[in-house]
Amino acid sequence: MSDSERPEALAFRELEQLVRHLGDELAGFRRRALLAEARVRELESEESQPEIRQHRAMGDQVTQLEHDNAVLRGRLDAATARTKAMLDRVRFIRQQAQGAER
Repeated sequence: MSDSERPEALAFRELEQLVRHLGDELAGFRRRALLAEARVRELESEESQPEIRQHRAMGDQVTQLEHDNAVLRGRLDAATARTKAMLDRVRFIRQQAQGAER
């Protein structure tokens, strides 16, 4: 900045640069909005097709079944552990009873 430059001219240049930058940002937001709107229209048209809805419903059902399967596996593992513990106790009691008979 030179000493002879007027403050109004400097402020005007800064304002001009800010407006240009704002215009660039606005153009970027507009592009993103247009792409998003196109994607929404695409998804809405897919939703109207029965086979797409059926495919999504089946995917949701598979996800639910996988979750249920994981829960059941956990329950089965817990029941297996309890059964083994009970079997070990029965063996121990049987050994104690046989030792007492001798």
